[in-house]
Amino acid sequence: MADAPKSNPHETGPDETVPHKTVQDVSGLREIAYAPYRDPEEFITEWTDRIWVRRGVGLIRENYAADSIVHGAYGTVRGVEPVVSSTLQKISAFPDRVGQADDVVWEARGDDAFVSSHRVFSAGTHTGVSGYGPPTHRPFVSRTIATCLYRRGVMEEEWVVRDELAVVRQLGLDPDAVARRLAFPAGGGRILGDPPAAPLTAGDSGARPAGGARRGECEHALELIEEVWNGRRLDRVTGFVARDVTCHTTGHRDVIRPDGYQRALLDLLAPFPDGRIEIRDVAAHESAPHGGVRVGVVWFLRGTYGGTPRYGAPTGSPVEVLGASQFLFRDGRIVREWRIYDEISVLAQIAHARGDEPSEPSDPA
Repeated sequence: MADAPKSNPHETGPDETVPHKTVQDVSGLREIAYAPYRDPEEFITEWTDRIWVRRGVGLIRENYAADSIVHGAYGTVRGVEPVVSSTLQKISAFPDRVGQADDVVWEARGDDAFVSSHRVFSAGTHTGVSGYGPPTHRPFVSRTIATCLYRRGVMEEEWVVRDELAVVRQLGLDPDAVARRLAFPAGGGRILGDPPAAPLTAGDSGARPAGGARRGECEHALELIEEVWNGRRLDRVTGFVARDVTCHTTGHRDVIRPDGYQRALLDLLAPFPDGRIEIRDVAAHESAPHGGVRVGVVWFLRGTYGGTPRYGAPTGSPVEVLGASQFLFRDGRIVREWRIYDEISVLAQIAHARGDEPSEPSDPA
């Protein structure tokens, strides 16, 4: 694995200039972790722009390790070439798509690595052939959260979730029909293995900084998930969130106030009454430009579709949901959550259980 990026990240042309790099305190990280940028946030946003906006798709081979691991809603992919292939297909389907960084929550993993929870807001038009079918020529907006482990400027492992339900609906397509084409079985650990024993100390991405970054806020977020989400104590939500809380969730829906937060949580949990949320990774960061302390959490739900018929008649079959949340804190309470998971992948697992045109797993373009 290389000690530094292999090329000038800005690749300047006649109309471009390289911004002056200012070295700053980045929680004990050596510059080799994010060079030649000024910090991990700029590293993430600039590499994303180079690959996705400026279409330097082949640069993925420099940014990702040859044996990189990518966990998504449709399974785990190993190696860099599948990432190159899926990126080409997505850009071809949505040629004008721009993914803009909403926030990057990053945290050190040793002195030469960091994990980043990167929230992306995308906008584009379906003008190319995609895994969803021929062009619809309709616009869309959606959110993604990509959590990446970078060591010495190279991506080793990624956990990425997209709000595909929002895209499918805005394209005027039938989510059930799309899911039937993507049908695949839940794998009982196919996506991820056993959860970390103590995610506050060490998650899937490795050991957190000694003492834990912003430990109080991290404990608060994980207690919310354990008591309210897993414990089904929705009555306790007001002890964790502010009166004026906003939750941006799947299907590009926004809900407000504690009762709205409860309803959005019921949409996630009620279809899977025996479901339990596993915490896979935690990262926290504080910076004024993004409003203060943010905590990023990668989570995983394993359950049985035997409850509320949100996705059609219950099948009693297992379902796995890879999800990610970012929590924004103010005065010790959560004032905003971005909660992303892929409901098309949920529908696809249920379609397979029903025997509705099952097929091999595929990552939607």
